[in-house]
Amino acid sequence: MCLAVPGRVLDIEERNGTRMANVDFGGVVKEVCLEYLPDLQVGEYAIVHVGFALQRLDEESARQTLELFAEIGLLQEEFGDAWETAAEQAGAGPVEEVCK
Repeated sequence: MCLAVPGRVLDIEERNGTRMANVDFGGVVKEVCLEYLPDLQVGEYAIVHVGFALQRLDEESARQTLELFAEIGLLQEEFGDAWETAAEQAGAGPVEEVCK
């Protein structure tokens, strides 16, 4: 599944003429392109889809959405280790135990 997920901008830099940021999605940090939101600043929140920040979002809305996604397991599905998720869904326990 591919979600549009709110995230908080941690830092911004320009790489090869493209404005990029490290964005925190409730504990998972990913690299995101900021070209669609050229005035987005460090500390602000944005909705991100397939690596592109698409819309600015207020902190409270971002927090509520991240909490809901975490509650229903969508953050793990979107950002978690695929092998770990598969093992847990199969009832095998954490990957470290399965691979011993």
